[in-house]
Amino acid sequence: MAADHQASREPYQVIEAYGTKRFRISGEVYAHSVLVFPERTIPWSVTRFEDVGPEDFTPILEAAENIEILLLGCGERMQLITQELRWPLRAAGVVVEPMDTGAAARTFNLLLSEDRRVAAALIALS
Repeated sequence: MAADHQASREPYQVIEAYGTKRFRISGEVYAHSVLVFPERTIPWSVTRFEDVGPEDFTPILEAAENIEILLLGCGERMQLITQELRWPLRAAGVVVEPMDTGAAARTFNLLLSEDRRVAAALIALS
């Protein structure tokens, strides 16, 4: 039964590599920060953690019914999230977990392989 379930799903996004100002996700190269959902990856205009505002999570909030965990790749190192950023996500039922971008990329792949409802907001490394 599980094989039938997997066969009917859209292919998952897989974060294959990350480096300075770039990601390779499911064979496509992105030269900027990205929002990664299980079924798609979209550009994200954020370039520095210090510039992240609540409005930057609009695509996440729009998909909140399908997301339980948001992995926030903060760049070179993990940063603390303010209540201003955390509250709108929490109100929508999304738990945000900040970590460095590399850890967020690896954790996204792991949680997705466990069929978790996960998304990643990844700030490109400078």
